[in-house]
Amino acid sequence: MSLQCTAPGCIRFFRRTEDVSRHLKAKHPSYWAQARISASAFETPDITSPRAGPSTRPLDDGLPFFGDKCDKDGRPIPLGKAPDPQPVPDNPWSPFEGEVEFRVADLLYREVEMSQGKTDKLFDLWTLSLQKHGDIGPFANHEAMHEAIDSIHLGSAPWRCFQTVVEDNLPENAPEWKTTEYQVWYRDPDTVVTNMLDNPDFADGFDVCPYIELKRSDGTWKWSDVMSGNYCWQQATKIYEDNPSTKGAMLVPIILGSDKTTVSVATGNTEYYPLYLSIGNVQNNIRRAHRNAVIPIGFLAIPKSDRKYDNDPDFRRFKKKLYHASITAILQSLKPAMSTPIVRRCPDGYYRRVMYDLAAYIADYPEQVYLAGTVQDWCPKCTAPRNNLDAAAGPRSREHTEALLEEFAGDGHILWDNYGIDDGVLPFTHNFPRADIHVMLTSDLLHQVIKGTFKDHLVEWVYDYLVITHGDAQGNIIMDDIDRRLAATPAFPGLRRFPHGRRFKQWTGDDSKALMKIYLAAVASYLPDEMMQCLRAFLDFCYLARRQDIDEQMLSSINLALRRFHHYRTIFIQTGVRDDFSLPRQHSLVHYHENIILFGAPGGLCSSITESRHITAVKRPWRRSRRYEALSQMLLVNQRLDKLAALTVDFVDRGLLPTSHRPPTEVDPFDIERDDEGPSDGERLLGKVTLAKTRNRSFPRYLHEIAEVINFGNLEYLTRRFLYEYLNDTLAGDLELDDLPHITSKIDIFNSAVAEFYAPSDVAGIRGMRREHIHCTNSWQGAHRKDCVFVVVDKDKPGLKGMDVVRTMLLFSFKYEGTTYPCALVQWYKRYGRSPDSKTGMWIFRREQAYSVIHLDTILRLAHLLPVFGARPLPHKFDYRYTLDCFSSMYVNQYADHHAHEIIF
Repeated sequence: MSLQCTAPGCIRFFRRTEDVSRHLKAKHPSYWAQARISASAFETPDITSPRAGPSTRPLDDGLPFFGDKCDKDGRPIPLGKAPDPQPVPDNPWSPFEGEVEFRVADLLYREVEMSQGKTDKLFDLWTLSLQKHGDIGPFANHEAMHEAIDSIHLGSAPWRCFQTVVEDNLPENAPEWKTTEYQVWYRDPDTVVTNMLDNPDFADGFDVCPYIELKRSDGTWKWSDVMSGNYCWQQATKIYEDNPSTKGAMLVPIILGSDKTTVSVATGNTEYYPLYLSIGNVQNNIRRAHRNAVIPIGFLAIPKSDRKYDNDPDFRRFKKKLYHASITAILQSLKPAMSTPIVRRCPDGYYRRVMYDLAAYIADYPEQVYLAGTVQDWCPKCTAPRNNLDAAAGPRSREHTEALLEEFAGDGHILWDNYGIDDGVLPFTHNFPRADIHVMLTSDLLHQVIKGTFKDHLVEWVYDYLVITHGDAQGNIIMDDIDRRLAATPAFPGLRRFPHGRRFKQWTGDDSKALMKIYLAAVASYLPDEMMQCLRAFLDFCYLARRQDIDEQMLSSINLALRRFHHYRTIFIQTGVRDDFSLPRQHSLVHYHENIILFGAPGGLCSSITESRHITAVKRPWRRSRRYEALSQMLLVNQRLDKLAALTVDFVDRGLLPTSHRPPTEVDPFDIERDDEGPSDGERLLGKVTLAKTRNRSFPRYLHEIAEVINFGNLEYLTRRFLYEYLNDTLAGDLELDDLPHITSKIDIFNSAVAEFYAPSDVAGIRGMRREHIHCTNSWQGAHRKDCVFVVVDKDKPGLKGMDVVRTMLLFSFKYEGTTYPCALVQWYKRYGRSPDSKTGMWIFRREQAYSVIHLDTILRLAHLLPVFGARPLPHKFDYRYTLDCFSSMYVNQYADHHAHEIIF
């Protein structure tokens, strides 16, 4: 069946409706948005409700902010007109002489990060080797290469500096922090946004207007990227109502983020304070990948003082005022386009009239306090009192804060004690139209959920409970056993190991997420049921909130998991661990519902994005510097890297370089949120398993010989039985060996296979395909490794009810009548009980002495099993490589990754 694109004038054909949708979104975004909206009445979503009543505005009037195409002067262009081609220089590789010069510069400066001295040595050797041919190398030295990079115009956003002015008439004994002139380095944010909008690398992941995304199955709403959230709808409507001449413009939601980072603890605790910028039109998967969708636009000043001023209220207020004044000054160039449209070129090559709007700010809790002008331990998004954050409270807002400041002018104590407002600080958003910092603050999965509520709260509370219940000595013995259990976790792709349990000092987001995946099984026998229910509820909330697409049903599940968590966490008060739960980071979980409706999936606006950006924008450039007055050198490195990235994209777009030179389309593998590629909407499982390309040559080639080597006498019988059942589509029953087909071909043995699959809800693979290795070898880190997998036994049954768990004992293939059969010898696990374990919520399977040969087509993917440890402590120096051999009862780990959490129920 062929499906034609429904956009006017397009003649493209596709095989699947999913492909049509992707094509429309990428190539005809305006038509795509209108088509999706027309599935229901034209709606203007409300900030507090996932579904709002239909607007009375007729659909024919269209969206006020549809991103209509125009020419470079802002005049509308005819429908279907191709974008004007950009001028091409006489030398297509300009400013480089040719391809070699560019690729050498890109390799040495961006990829290898070669030092200047070594670069000079390389060019000297290069020139020496070519002298006999009367030629020279691509560059004379590193200075010539840097000069060529600096002459790139694409992606250029020069760094500038402004300096604060010292207050007049200060006393002679004024503290140093008052008399210092602070430098703030910044880039013109309008130039940065212009470069982003003109980046053709974003063309396939760029939204030109707010949209409503509906599930195909039931028509309910779904939130994913920023433009799918209600915030963009509301702001577009507000701008249009204030100024109807903006109709047809494109809304550009400005996303900011800031966070201090330390580059060297050992050599003086050197800190930097980068300010980042992104735009909401870029979809979340691009923002999370390292594709220049998050750009540093400033380095804020960090005032220092003597220890005696650490708790000085004047010094605290001075730092906050400097902070907000600096951000206000940096963002000034964006302000005109917040009221009047300007023309900018977009990734698809078309010009559009655009309107800027301060939409979101990515920050952890201490930064949010700075930004909102609130008092420590108060919530920056609602008015709940600091000593009872669970109390019913209304939302904070710019208007509410301004009214309180006016009502209690000159009485800062009332504002501080009763409302949690620092009257000496006015947030920078008060200087920009429509901006409200209390709404802009986004949910922060990394610090609020993963590091905050889980690692800093729940894990520590469990330890406190054990000490309170069993005493210090016995509590520490139990914790040591829990550490050994964590270390005994079987290997699994992407799972960080804990060889010494939790006993290491520096925790990262990866460590907390890895612990989250395996924690329940390790503590199950030591904690009461209510405490385990609390942990389960929180993990369910976490895994649901971290998905990349969230529909109305999932949003209800998130709310239910949070209610369960709040209900069961009272066990920590009952056991004397806690007196209350007035913890700002944990309290912030109640705001996830509204933030998802406003801004889409939380993973697209998480501080893990800015923390990951620290590596490329701060830490690596600092290592390339001379350490002395390093900031100016770091800024130059950032500027050159941006130029090289922009020029690379341009060369690929013009066909001068292959598409393999494009930045990665998926999340960078070193991103600390690598496994947050959540599922989207759909109904069926898609996947395949293929054997490795190279066979294991140490094995013999015939079944009876292989059976002797692996000490499994039934191998030939089980293989021939499998072939009979496969060919005849019926069970073999009690047939004898002689009644089964003879296999005369040589056998190929393999040490691994590769499973490739989409999430069951992502039938079109829009969010990317997962890939993992299934190991089945006798030689892995000095031991054998025989992984467990899910086998689909009934595709019509949901979740684990349609699957079983087996352990791969041998991966092999053979030929019969010209057909190759990829197979696996497996040992079966039997389901224990008709429902998951009531304490952990995980299914329990028990290993059986039952073996069979199966076709690889029946395997879906890897299964991660965790031991049912029971009450007996684990022996010291237990080797995790033998866990699957030593334990017969195992939990099926639904928290191994997001795909597992979705299919195991």
